[in-house]
Parts: sequence; structure tokens; C-alpha cells
Amino acid sequence: MSWIFIPFEVLAIALALSVLVLFVEILAGCLHEKWHVPVRGERPRVVVLIPAHNEGLGITPTINDIRPQLRPGDRLLVIADNCNDDTAEVALANGAEVIRRNDTRNRGKGFALDFGLRGLAMEDPDIVIVIDADCRVDSRAIDVLASVCAATRRPVQARYLMSAPAGATVNHQIAEFAWRIKNDLRPRGLHAFGLPCQLMGSGMAFPRRALESVKVASGHLTEDLELGLLLASSGQAPLFCPAAHVTSVFPLTKDAARSQRQRWEHGHLAILIKRVCPMIGRALIERDVDLLALSLDVAVPPTVLLILLTMVVTMVNGTAAVLGGGWVGVYVGCATLFALVAAILMAWNARGRDLITRSSLRAIGPYLAAKAGIYVRAFAREKAWVRTTRGGGHG
Repeated sequence: MSWIFIPFEVLAIALALSVLVLFVEILAGCLHEKWHVPVRGERPRVVVLIPAHNEGLGITPTINDIRPQLRPGDRLLVIADNCNDDTAEVALANGAEVIRRNDTRNRGKGFALDFGLRGLAMEDPDIVIVIDADCRVDSRAIDVLASVCAATRRPVQARYLMSAPAGATVNHQIAEFAWRIKNDLRPRGLHAFGLPCQLMGSGMAFPRRALESVKVASGHLTEDLELGLLLASSGQAPLFCPAAHVTSVFPLTKDAARSQRQRWEHGHLAILIKRVCPMIGRALIERDVDLLALSLDVAVPPTVLLILLTMVVTMVNGTAAVLGGGWVGVYVGCATLFALVAAILMAWNARGRDLITRSSLRAIGPYLAAKAGIYVRAFAREKAWVRTTRGGGHG
């Protein structure tokens, strides 16, 4: 009967490979603290696209961050997507151009971006920068993104971080720490090796010709993650640019935060299940290092899921060993847990000391339980894009 447990031994090895990727990325990210900051000067013209769905209450600071960075010939275009508030009017009053899109059947940022791109004229700038409507943009971000994108002729991703809102619970602080790992330490580690990173949804710069080679219109839950893989498949893997900085804030309300996390986690799992294995195979056949690195990065499950899976699989393999099976799965599982704990401690030392304190530890158990519920629901029903409602009523 020991053959029944063979799949768990195989899963233990797969999880070990994922943790190895995570460990190497975090270690390299911790060691790679410095980066080259492009010199400001001449840069190509850009068009900044802001997809916005009912963002009337929060879009003004975003526009005000971007407008001073624009130069002659640049454009700032807000795509008012299926709005039933005053998003368009607020954007116009703050000096942005606005186009309106009304299509309730095709919902999601991917469709909005495709609509905006199709509305550009041939003589418009060749570099497209995408900023979410609820983000704050560093005073140099547009110049830096445009310069790096023009120099490399590749898509470029800014350092995009999210912070806990004022008065947030410990769960928000844990989520902020996890976000720093995913959107700072890990891509920084890939950057240290000269490898590409995932797209993160905001602070993205593209050569227009790169976007013409892929399908942008998508209602996928994590359309940015899917777009990054499509670009990598076409030889246009995104590059990380930590010198450009974009920030946002997690939703304050419990329901909105849960909805946002659920959308991200479900979308990542869908990509992992459907896309990653074929892309790894293609990368190996074509000897495409960039595609392989990005595919392996995406293949790492969300950190909490990785912890839960490793613990469960190790316990199952331990049971199998006691019943007379092999001990390989147990040894691999224990080594994996050790490496996973070491990676998280490295990340905490580098990016989490201000967030995760001794008083925060008591919240980790409930946080893991809540996340486990998200993963259970991931396989319970069909998913569709849902806008996140933030504490102030905008998303």
C-alpha cells in the first residue's frame, strides 16, 4: 500500500523546489541593496494611462502626482471604465484627458487598457505607462520608467508597495510584510541575477510595439500576472526597476480586504495550475532563460499556502513512513520547512522588523486560518473579476 503515498513524496519534492526558488530570491534580494539610478535628462515622450472604475473620491492625488512629471508631448489619459460616479468629471477638472468606456459584459482592467490603447493615435508616444487610479507616484517615477523602458526596449516594472491604512489591524501589517516580500525582495533578487520579474499591476511601462504582440484585453483575476507571462513568451519579459516607486494602501474594511486578497490568491492559483507547467516546458525546450526564471517565480505558491502545504505533506509522509513507507518525503519535508523558515526570517530581518513585532505573533494563527479559507474557496466556484471597494468608498 506504500504506493498510495508516492504522489505525496513527489509533491514534497515539488514544494522543495518552490522553496529553493523563494530562498534564493530572498537571499539575493537581501544582499542586493543598491541599484543604478538612471540620470535624469532627455527621455522619450510617454502616454500615461489610468484605468479607473468609480474612482471619483480618490483619483485626484494620483493625477496631481503625475502631472508635474509630464513634459511637452506627453499625454495623461484616464479611462473611465463602466463608471456610475463622477470619475470622468473629477479627472477632467484636474487636467487629465478622459475617455469613457461602457461595456458591462467585458469587465476588468485588461479590457479598459485595451480600450485605451486602441484610442491612441499613430503619432502618440511610443512608451505607455500604466498607473492605477488609487496610487501615489514618486516624483521621479515617470522619468525613470520612461528612460529605462527606452534604453532596454523592454517592459519595465516599478517597485510597487502597499501599506496598511491608519488604524488597521495586525492582519494588515502581516499582509504588508508579505507584499514587501513579493513585490520588493523577490524581484530585487531576480534583478540581482539580471532576470525578469512579474508585472504587479501599477507602475508598469511598455514599448507600444510590445503590447501589440500580445492580447491585453482580459477579464482574468490577475490580468497583470497573465500579461507578464504573455510578454515573456513573446521575448519581452518585464524588468524590475526599483528606482521608480509607486505606493498604494490596502482597503480598510474587513470585507474589502478579504475580497482583494481572495481575488489575488485565486488568480495566482489559476495561473499556476493552467499556465506554469507548459511554460516551464517551453522554456526548457527553447532554452529561454528569462521565460524559465519568470515561470519558476510564478510557480512559487503564495507564501501562506506554501507553508500550509509543506506542513500537511510532511505530516502525511511522516504517517506513511510510520506505516512502513519510505522516509524520503519526511527528510525532504523537514529540510523544506527549515529552508522556508530561514527565508521568512531573512525577509523579516530585512523588511519586516517595523511591522511584525512580538505582540503581532498572536495574530499569525488566525491569519493563517483565514488564508486557508481563501484557498478552499479557490476551488469551490467559478471566479470573475470583482472591483475592490476601499475604506473610503473608492477602489
